[in-house]
Amino acid sequence: MDNRDEVREFLTSRRAKITPQQAGLPAGTRRRVPGLRRSEVATLADVSVDYYGKLERGNLAGVSPAILESVARALQLDEVERAHLLHLAQAQEGSDTLARPRSRSSRRPTLPKSLQWTLDAVTAGPAFVTNGRLDLIAANQLARAFFADIYDSDTQPPNMARFQFLAPTARRFYPDWDLIADMTVDVLRTEAGRNPHDKDLHDLVGELSTRSDAFRTRWGSHNVRRHGTGVKRFHHPVVGDLTLAWHGSAVDDEPGLTLLIYTAEPGSPSEEALRLLASWTASHDDAAPADRPQRGS
Repeated sequence: MDNRDEVREFLTSRRAKITPQQAGLPAGTRRRVPGLRRSEVATLADVSVDYYGKLERGNLAGVSPAILESVARALQLDEVERAHLLHLAQAQEGSDTLARPRSRSSRRPTLPKSLQWTLDAVTAGPAFVTNGRLDLIAANQLARAFFADIYDSDTQPPNMARFQFLAPTARRFYPDWDLIADMTVDVLRTEAGRNPHDKDLHDLVGELSTRSDAFRTRWGSHNVRRHGTGVKRFHHPVVGDLTLAWHGSAVDDEPGLTLLIYTAEPGSPSEEALRLLASWTASHDDAAPADRPQRGS
């Protein structure tokens, strides 16, 4: 799969973000491009202008790790952006297992039973497993209730990115919708660099790009970030407003999967809301909508 367009757009977008002042260069008065010129990046990376021009046209095959590192330093890439550039180069080289083509498969990975037991053992907060496409692969009972609108979607497996950008209820569920949207695209863009031959991911990106201007604009920014922990605000249709801390960790025996747990501050209204949701879920799995608590209405 040819990823030269991806390489070109990534390098161009990173170059546009670095000002001459940030790079320790004189700004000058007649600059026609945002950020650095190609010649300035070439100088900072200690390569010829022609050679850097080749790289920025998307040709990374055969480029040594030392040169990639020099370019990363010149563009002031962070750790995640550096890894993304390396993955893009490995995909062209075809020498890394991350870059080997994957066949299309709608089958969910077979998870060890002990992982589901671990999820079920978490009773105070939503606990769930996602893949790099943000499919919901497994979850405890509270996570299924928490993400009920995602699980009720017509598409399977339930996908958090599709909900974020296509579901009318997403902007109410996420009070900080723009922030969560940025994070969602960061994750997908990082996964696209890590697994460039994932057909299901390409299909998802194509669908979201066609149906969502907000997604298409963010995807074109080529931002990649690692999001391992933080705090998010929610407005749940059953129990109302919550502020939850979240932590994610890789599932070591299933590469590409992430275990996430949401928790509330002890003694906070959010902890009370999670307890209410857990109680309602345990006793009203088959309850009609009219039987739901009205706290969030």
